[in-house]
Amino acid sequence: MRGIFEGMPWWVKWVAVPLLVLFVFGGVITTVLGALISFVFKALLFVALVGGLIFIVKKFTGSGTKSSSGDW
Repeated sequence: MRGIFEGMPWWVKWVAVPLLVLFVFGGVITTVLGALISFVFKALLFVALVGGLIFIVKKFTGSGTKSSSGDW
């Protein structure tokens, strides 16, 4: 890989090539990042909803009934 850029100006390696990569693969990069961010957001939302559901169920049913056998 070093042989390809040998003798080229610094701006080719550090400016032109990254810009070409963004131009060619920009749609793929944004699609993957968008999917990843969407997945993380949905996972956090799921955890928050399950936690809220457990909190509500324990609040309304935890104080009045005690199960002796440890059933759900």
